[in-house]
Amino acid sequence: MKRILLSSVAVAAVAIASSAFIPSNKSVAAEEKTICSLADEATKWSIDKAHSNVKFNVTHLVVSEVEGSFKLFDGSMENTKGDFSDATINFTVDVNSINTDNDMRDKHLKGDDFFNAEKFPAMKFQSTSFKPAGGKNYKLAGNLTIRDVTKPVVFDVTFGGTAVANGKTKAGFKAKTSINRFDYNLKWDKATEAGGLVVSKDVELIVNVEMNKG
Repeated sequence: MKRILLSSVAVAAVAIASSAFIPSNKSVAAEEKTICSLADEATKWSIDKAHSNVKFNVTHLVVSEVEGSFKLFDGSMENTKGDFSDATINFTVDVNSINTDNDMRDKHLKGDDFFNAEKFPAMKFQSTSFKPAGGKNYKLAGNLTIRDVTKPVVFDVTFGGTAVANGKTKAGFKAKTSINRFDYNLKWDKATEAGGLVVSKDVELIVNVEMNKG
């Protein structure tokens, strides 16, 4: 009887000791949840303004192009997927920072014939989707607000890749689209003698950004 009792105690001790090294289902589930949480954690990006620009061009007198830029802008991006396919993007532009290398023209563009920068000082973009389009190309859809008008637009985006510089991870993107300025109440429409517009209704927007991770 004594031997049986001692054997039972020994078996119980071994079972208890072994169980200490076997994780419970609850522990495994908690660990898996933590791993998933880390995988889904949003990565935040901000614009490196020294290596980014916002440009536009329009046709003048039907025969040539005039380029311009905005010197002040800001934006951010967040994503959880490595291919950026779930990225959300916000972008703002200070209209008063418009520059076409001609003071009189810049003053006209800031006035009510075009942007009315005093009343509507910012252009804004809020993305609704960022879809892969093959290779390094994406389609960036979202809502663009100019003056008091908001309309959907789609940018063609080229992903330039990533690099590490000065301890920071960087990503580069180039986005292009064309809008009809009349859709946004940029209404000046003086005609040439031949009947064409002095300034075309179509405006090409080009945004080059270098993003800093974190």
